Amino acid sequence: RSGEMAKLTQLIDNEVFRAYATYTTIVLLKMMLMSLITVYFRITRKAFVNPEDTASFGKGESAKKYLRTDTDVERVRRGHLNDLENIVPFLGIGLLYALSGPELYTALLHFRIFAGARIAHTFAYLIPLPQPGRGLSWAVGYAVTISMAYKVLKTVLYL
Repeated sequence: RSGEMAKLTQLIDNEVFRAYATYTTIVLLKMMLMSLITVYFRITRKAFVNPEDTASFGKGESAKKYLRTDTDVERVRRGHLNDLENIVPFLGIGLLYALSGPELYTALLHFRIFAGARIAHTFAYLIPLPQPGRGLSWAVGYAVTISMAYKVLKTVLYL
């Protein structure tokens, strides 16, 4: 029912909550993948930040050359940081939104657009695609989160 907060016992049967859980899992897995991509780039570019990570490349001075920054590694790390800055707010606001009783179609639209925007943002960051592709994909995801926050505040405003 639109406009009412769902009861905890109803969550498993709530289609909107199941949609939220589905798309949250997708974006969290995508964010976790960024860690693996960072590891891949660190190993293939031999660019590490901790001395113990260079042990397999030698000791002392010969290993120190692998303690460095790499532009590709840093690009992946910035993409991962951007995920943290945008997916974490989506998790909280999206949960409150799912509990605020939106229509399934509208909720699915929000969740799908957000997930698609974050995936597009990742590709735009990693390939890299020319701007404004990355900026637009970020803005779309951000706007979706703001839209859900507005709906939550409009539905359950207690200021």
